[in-house]
Amino acid sequence: MNLLKKFLFELQEITNLIISAFFGLFKSPRYVKEIIRQMDLIGVGSLPIVLLTGFFTGGVLILQTYPTLVYYGAQAEAGRAVATSLIRELGPVLSALMVSGRIGSAISAELGAMVVSQQIDAMRALGTDPNRKLVAPRIIALILMLPLLTVAADVFGLLGGGIVAKNLYGLDYNLFITSVRNGITTEDIIGGIIKPLFFGLIIGSVSCYKGLSTTDGTVGVGRSTTSAVVLSSIVVIIFDFFLSRAIQSIFDIKPI
Repeated sequence: MNLLKKFLFELQEITNLIISAFFGLFKSPRYVKEIIRQMDLIGVGSLPIVLLTGFFTGGVLILQTYPTLVYYGAQAEAGRAVATSLIRELGPVLSALMVSGRIGSAISAELGAMVVSQQIDAMRALGTDPNRKLVAPRIIALILMLPLLTVAADVFGLLGGGIVAKNLYGLDYNLFITSVRNGITTEDIIGGIIKPLFFGLIIGSVSCYKGLSTTDGTVGVGRSTTSAVVLSSIVVIIFDFFLSRAIQSIFDIKPI
């Protein structure tokens, strides 16, 4: 029962944090430079690890599925299998988990350090709202950049799958590309972009909340950082199920 109360309390606090940051966008001052700086840190900084993850995920998909496709005589559909898996599911989720580990931990540690060093109290004393100055730019940057990172991961995943299919199994590039084009639908692309929008909101809000609720000094910073990564990753995975079901219902997409 205590765990349920704690969960509901944290859910309420995170919701209030999101609402406060959202309504703060309509008031001045607007911290546009901070948003751009966070977009650079999140987008450009996370690009290498996201591209690497996408590339080898596509390669592994071909490595694991191609022998099965050959058994059924459907090796020409290898590109379709990789494209469908990446764009619908693996691209958004793996990108979100990578960003959660890299950016979520950084946000929580940064805000937690500001809390224990009383910088947040100093901001409030000077009349600056931490939610508008610190929280809103980070959440907005995550919402804007995570879909772009996901698209990049999808592209490199298809590239990795094509390279593995060609060099290990001798599948012609043109056949692979044709299979990819035939397998991708507009609904898949839209669904693959909608998911990262929500994942960015989850990662940003959870990480900011954990950072701002840090207690017990420097020891608490490490605890908040770990909690932010774990909680945001779990929520992303759980929410992905319900979001996938909703997208299937809206667009009438057949399950993979």
